[in-house]
Amino acid sequence: MKAQDTCELFFDNVKVPKENLLGEEGLGFKIMMAELPRERLTVAINAIGGAEGAIENTIEYTSTRTAFKKPIAGFQNTQFKLAECATQLQIHQAFVDRCTRLLSQNQLTAESASMAKFSATDMHGKVVDECLQLFGGYGYMWEYPIAVMYADNRVAVIYAGTNEIMKVLIARGLYKELFDNIRAMKKQ
Repeated sequence: MKAQDTCELFFDNVKVPKENLLGEEGLGFKIMMAELPRERLTVAINAIGGAEGAIENTIEYTSTRTAFKKPIAGFQNTQFKLAECATQLQIHQAFVDRCTRLLSQNQLTAESASMAKFSATDMHGKVVDECLQLFGGYGYMWEYPIAVMYADNRVAVIYAGTNEIMKVLIARGLYKELFDNIRAMKKQ
C-alpha cells in the first residue's frame, strides 16, 4: 500500500556481543509476550486518535463543501453519519481510558488488551470508511488526508496480532474464567 513503507528484514548469521544482550539469553520470547498487552493498548490508543482525526477532518470538509447550494454538513445524512462516528469514538475512548488505568496499576489482562485492540481498530476502520464516503470522489485523491488515513488504517487490524487472533485470545479468557468458576463451585 502506498501509505506504508513495509518490507521484509532478514537477520541471517548475525551475532550479538554479550555486552549488547538485552535481558537474559533465551528469555526474549517470554519478555516479548509479557509486553504484548502494552503494545496492543498502544495500537488501540493510536486507533482512537486516528478516528478522532478522521472525524475532525471530515467535519471541516463537510462544512465547506457544498452540494445543491448548501454545505453538505447541513444534510441530515451527513449529520447522522458523523454523530454515529463520534458516538463510537467516545465509547471506545472510555474503554481505552479504563485499560490505560489498568495498565498503570499492572492489572491489564491479555484479554482486555485484546478487546481494546480489536474493537478500537475495527471502529477506526469503520469511521474512516464512513468519513471517506462523505468526501465522495475526493476521498480517493491522495491530496486529501482522508485517502491517506484510509490506506494507513488498514494495517492496524493486522499488526500486534491480527484481530482474528485477538478474538481467539478473548474467547480463551472467557472459557478459562468459566471453567475456573465451575471448578471453584465443585470444590465448595
